[in-house]
Amino acid sequence: MTRKFADLGVAPALIEALAKRGYETAFAIQELAIEDAIAGRDICGKAQTGSGKTLAFGIPVVQRLADAPRGKVQALMLVPTRELANQVMDELAPLCEAVDLSYLAVYGGADIDKQIRAIDKGVEIIVATPGRMIDLLERKAVSIADVSHVVLDEADRMADMGFMPQVEWLLRKIDGQHQTLLFSATLDGAIDTLVTRYQHDPVTHEVEQDEVTVEHMTHLFFTVHRMDRAKVVANIVKNSHRTMIFCNTKRMCDRLSGDLRELDVDVEPIHGDLRQRQREKALGLFSDGSLQALVATDVAARGIHVDDVDVVVHFDPPDDHKTYLHRSGRTARAGGSGVAVTMVLWDQELDVKRIQKRLALDVPLEEVFSNDKRLENIGSWES
Repeated sequence: MTRKFADLGVAPALIEALAKRGYETAFAIQELAIEDAIAGRDICGKAQTGSGKTLAFGIPVVQRLADAPRGKVQALMLVPTRELANQVMDELAPLCEAVDLSYLAVYGGADIDKQIRAIDKGVEIIVATPGRMIDLLERKAVSIADVSHVVLDEADRMADMGFMPQVEWLLRKIDGQHQTLLFSATLDGAIDTLVTRYQHDPVTHEVEQDEVTVEHMTHLFFTVHRMDRAKVVANIVKNSHRTMIFCNTKRMCDRLSGDLRELDVDVEPIHGDLRQRQREKALGLFSDGSLQALVATDVAARGIHVDDVDVVVHFDPPDDHKTYLHRSGRTARAGGSGVAVTMVLWDQELDVKRIQKRLALDVPLEEVFSNDKRLENIGSWES
């Protein structure tokens, strides 16, 4: 039986903040990890994206820092991307505000001087990408001398993106007693090394999830022309029941949504720059069938679990094979069938073929135009 946050030792102020956002019962990984983390244990958590990991580490860290001195960095949370940094902050902001903790997300591509000014005002929790955190330390713009809590979120993705040397460099700089909470979809190889080197007697919590495999769905790869790409997607959506479309950037999500609306498609974007209320409204409309399609970034889509998605479109090809599987796994859920369609521009062919090779997918890249009659029945595509 699912337990309420009160049963896990969560403080009343945080329970109230969670209830305001509609969270009353814990997800599986939260139910497993929160009590041990509140007790101060190091945690090694194995859970897929979208499983509620952020609150599994966020609630204990915020609760343990509620009475800590203010103005100094007490918690450092390392994440692989700026989108995930912003998502973690969105989730933790109501909790931090409930106990008067200051927080900040720092990542590359943003104004570093602005970030330094925010740090100078005093901050207790920093969510950071490894490269920007190192940059700030080397400029002596931030101190981690008082850090008592370290979080490594999506450690496997940081390893895949080549960030492990930076992550280890940062971990070696953190002296003194501190709690380390590590969450990852896999715990082998480089991740096992992190656990061995940087965690003290960790308790391991694992949430088993059905693994998405390429056999569960039909895979199509369309070489398209840039100016025709949105029209190809529009024809797929109009002839499908429920479609999820993935873009690599928030800007492209907005742009594609606008293009599809002009082509008479009922669609909404979901990404980290939208307010929680906007995201929830779009998801509700998509779930009840009022929207034909959602256009999402990878990060924003992680908490979305909607059955009966019959088509996933990779408008922008993913960066790696794992992301391809995570995205494509939105279809063919609960034993159903589904189709994953990847749009491929001329300069993306080599990257897409590399992903195919990693997945052992022997599927041809086929040139497709928006007037192709086969788009009217994508589930029965014949080359």
